[in-house]
Amino acid sequence: MLPSELTEERIDGDRIDRLIAEHKSGHGLTRPFYFDPEIFERDMARVFFRHWHCLAHESVIPNLNDFELFKLGAEQVILTRAGDGTVHAMLNVCRHRGAEVCTQAKGNAKAFVCPYHAWTFANDGRLKAARLMPKDFKREDHGLRKLHVRVVEGLVFISFAEQPLDFSEVENLLHATCGQYGWASAKVAHRQSYPLDANWKLAVENYVECYHCGPAHPEYSETHALEQPLHMIEALNAKMEERTCALGIEVGSGNHWQNSNNGREAIHAFRYALYDGVKTGSKDGQPLAPLMGRFPDFDGGVTSIHLGGTSFLVCYADHGMIYRFIPKTVGTCEMELIWLVDEKAQEGRDYDLEKLTWLWKVTTDEDKAIIEHTARGVVSRFFVPGPIAPMEQNELRYIQWYLDEISRA
Repeated sequence: MLPSELTEERIDGDRIDRLIAEHKSGHGLTRPFYFDPEIFERDMARVFFRHWHCLAHESVIPNLNDFELFKLGAEQVILTRAGDGTVHAMLNVCRHRGAEVCTQAKGNAKAFVCPYHAWTFANDGRLKAARLMPKDFKREDHGLRKLHVRVVEGLVFISFAEQPLDFSEVENLLHATCGQYGWASAKVAHRQSYPLDANWKLAVENYVECYHCGPAHPEYSETHALEQPLHMIEALNAKMEERTCALGIEVGSGNHWQNSNNGREAIHAFRYALYDGVKTGSKDGQPLAPLMGRFPDFDGGVTSIHLGGTSFLVCYADHGMIYRFIPKTVGTCEMELIWLVDEKAQEGRDYDLEKLTWLWKVTTDEDKAIIEHTARGVVSRFFVPGPIAPMEQNELRYIQWYLDEISRA
């Protein structure tokens, strides 16, 4: 059984369905969605174990036989590059008694030996040896449980589902967006994780709206026009698109933010402008690293991508950002930020790591405080969600998508 099938049996479905039906259109989620363990179990079943997640950039395993261990909720995933160069993702659970077969955070290995009874697994998941098992034992039936993997423009995506959602629309749009920015030939410059004492949805809801950017993120708002009302953003965006076209570049966009009833993964890619004279997401708006992909110059724009409910991407002309939201418990989650630069860029020569990471470290520290303030507030028995503001249109869309995902089929 999948984890989603196990958790589904413990859910009081009628009570959750009633809360979904009572949701007030145009408003935020009510109190139970942020602290009720039964709803969290359905979140994991219907969202986390059903959808695709961006796990990493493949540059974290650059060499043959490299591996890294990732923790997602209660699950551990071993990401490997096998001897033939193919990328694999497997659950870190021995097929004998369930022990962890990979006990290091990262490294280089052709095989993993379970420390319990020494079953040995190849780095593509195959069971190579199971000592003292009977003659009729079939090794081919007891390899590590493998997850579905897609590598697109250097990004590694995984799905826990038996039958994963169709990924074709996602793949096409990633080629049209991240492909223009050269992410397939990028590398990780820095990674940083932020543990949050908050339900995972509070973290995602905060990310998808910029109504809070003006009062909460003064540093971000110095350079990014997304904190402006919609009519002002549209005017700035038109100028940005003119600059992009003048560079001979066409960056894709598209809204395929649909629920999974049609069997497809959700993705929404859109572009927005930086203020006039601002080239990238830095403290002073000036370049941080060498230009990437097809960009011969800066266009003063940003491409933002929302994917599958837990993965978010940001593309600048000289660097990129990956945001991973990872549910932990009903009241805790983790947000990982990953900074990308061109694979040929060298720290200290082509970019200063402190300057590269400054903006989003400052912004995320502020977000962590905001999210945890909210987490402590929404558990009040007197909390009643107010109406969503026009600038929070992406949050409104996300909330409705989420409710559709956890509704009974």
